Amino acid sequence: MLKIGLTGGIASGKSTLCTLFSQHNIAIIDADIIAREVVEPNQAAFKEIVQLFGNTIIQNNGTLNRKQIRQLVFSNTEAKQQLEDILHPRIRQQLIQQSDQLDVPYCILAIPLLLEADMSDLVDRILVVDIEIEQQIKRLCQRDNISLQDAQSIIASQSTREQRLAIADDVISNANSIKDLTVLVSELHTKYGALAKNIQQ
Repeated sequence: MLKIGLTGGIASGKSTLCTLFSQHNIAIIDADIIAREVVEPNQAAFKEIVQLFGNTIIQNNGTLNRKQIRQLVFSNTEAKQQLEDILHPRIRQQLIQQSDQLDVPYCILAIPLLLEADMSDLVDRILVVDIEIEQQIKRLCQRDNISLQDAQSIIASQSTREQRLAIADDVISNANSIKDLTVLVSELHTKYGALAKNIQQ
């Protein structure tokens, strides 16, 4: 089975691409969804994170206050590393486990931090959704209702656009309309289907 790693900067349009690929009945394994699942109250990671940050990060409904955790690690590189040490191995394990259970020609592993978390070895090809920095900042401010300064800081904490493009096998520009993106995804779907057949032969 061909494994396509979909990545891109924050607010670049990864969710849109996932939706378009799913319209072709392609299995999507989303690292963001896994990240939320592994920190549910009954999970071991939940307890480790509470030990790390204290009970104040638990909300009234018993779940973690993800926004508060983001703020805590944003300016604290040591805490950020400790959190990643808890989360990334579990996310990696789930990505492997869930993809190994599939019996399809190809699947999409949507991994926002594919480069930062050093997970490129999990996939056969890397698809980067690319966006101009100015457009990315605008989208992030609107989506998360944050200031320009906060948006710039978040983007600066991730891999650069150039670093992502350097590892890409395929690139889709999100400067396109949704209609154009639909066509581009259809073309990639055909391409990946053909590549997957070559692997099977």
